[in-house]
Amino acid sequence: MVLRLHNFFRNSAGHRVRIALHLKGLDFDYVSVDIRPSADRQHTPAYRKVNPLGLIPALEHDGHIVTQSSAIVEYLEELYPTPTLLPKEPLARARSRAVAATVAGEIHALNNTRIHTFFQAKLGLTSEARNLWFQEWNRRGFEALETTLAASADTAFAFADYPTIADIFLVPQYYNLRRAKFDLAPYKRIGDIVARCEALAAFQKAAPEAQPDYVE
Repeated sequence: MVLRLHNFFRNSAGHRVRIALHLKGLDFDYVSVDIRPSADRQHTPAYRKVNPLGLIPALEHDGHIVTQSSAIVEYLEELYPTPTLLPKEPLARARSRAVAATVAGEIHALNNTRIHTFFQAKLGLTSEARNLWFQEWNRRGFEALETTLAASADTAFAFADYPTIADIFLVPQYYNLRRAKFDLAPYKRIGDIVARCEALAAFQKAAPEAQPDYVE
């Protein structure tokens, strides 16, 4: 069994998959795909053979490719169900998946690098306009997540006393917002969850600073 992860240290979708891999204690080969505008390695013909959409991460498992972070995490859960990345109770499982989908589809998808590059190159939006977009969709998303997660305050993590897919998706987005100096003070429950996660070895190993291709 060979796992090979194509990703980049500062890509939050790859960050999610790294957390899942480390939580499950799985060894994997790290393949850096430099997505910075100066490199754009995700658009090379070689990488397009890995993922035709030209996005990261992509997971190779014994020669087969799985793309999209949510699909990769679920794939790992099915292959290696222990330790689980889902709560035990069905409703909590659904809510955990909903938080992950909110992060991936309603927040991150509206604010990733290719969206902002398109805004600038094709629509001529100023940095002020792009920042307004960034602030608006992150604020709406985090307000909704805070309300949802505040209702589960009886658990140490999002919906269980161990990290689940909700926590796996939440931490990289929080990391990005902290780096962007977004005001995170209103989101106390989220902050508490993230602090508990970041105290765990699996999250520390998955952090951008811990990756072999990390640069300031």
